[in-house]
Amino acid sequence: MKTKIYFDNDQFISGTTLKDDIELEQNNMALHTCVNATDVLDNRKKLAATLHCDLNNFICTQQTHSANFHKVTISDKGRGAEQMDTAIANTDALYTLEPNLLLCSFTADCVPVIFYNEVNGLIGVVHSGWQGTVKEVTLKLFQHLMEHEHCNPQDFHVQIGMALSQQKFEVDADVYEKFHKLGYAEDFMYYNAQTNKYHIDNQQTVKKQCELTGIPSKQILIDSTCTYLSPDGFSYRQDKQAGRHLSFIMRKEQ
Repeated sequence: MKTKIYFDNDQFISGTTLKDDIELEQNNMALHTCVNATDVLDNRKKLAATLHCDLNNFICTQQTHSANFHKVTISDKGRGAEQMDTAIANTDALYTLEPNLLLCSFTADCVPVIFYNEVNGLIGVVHSGWQGTVKEVTLKLFQHLMEHEHCNPQDFHVQIGMALSQQKFEVDADVYEKFHKLGYAEDFMYYNAQTNKYHIDNQQTVKKQCELTGIPSKQILIDSTCTYLSPDGFSYRQDKQAGRHLSFIMRKEQ
């Protein structure tokens, strides 16, 4: 099974699954867009085995391109792991202080954000498609963590996962206007006069949202792999029937 590990240390393991032609449904991890749910569950079980955890440790959401987030407790263990109807509803970001829970985010062009706090052990994942970005889901989550979980922005380490590149993220004026209204995304957009399209760098916009909450730039890494151009990538823009990557993080039991 092809996976990319972003970090694996004494406290945390994080990474993303990759498209893999030799696996069932090309290693699709999403129950909401699959041909055969049993194949997806087999893929998830394989991932669990490689991470030395159980499928029942997975926590999944029903993503709706919202700015909603959920604090995961031990009572959420296994939600959405084996069937969609138990997933946490209408939620696009998760965080927890609990060990041995694998927080999951599903993407095929959208920006996955994976993070940990090196001092208090808090971890989280965010699904930020362009709609989530203009709703500032990442920014709002970090603000919440600082206000309600008493986190220091200097203690966060953020991995922005593989997503649709600026080259391939073409939009019309309506979407451009939404990013323009943010007031800080102008540097991450350009206009192509030949095609009459705007090109947006969603990853850099999300990185800026992290920086605006006080997270040091050097502690925010970006995976520049384009989901459209890379053979390892699922791309909804390229193929509406595409599977999904699973980006994940888990805090290890100390």
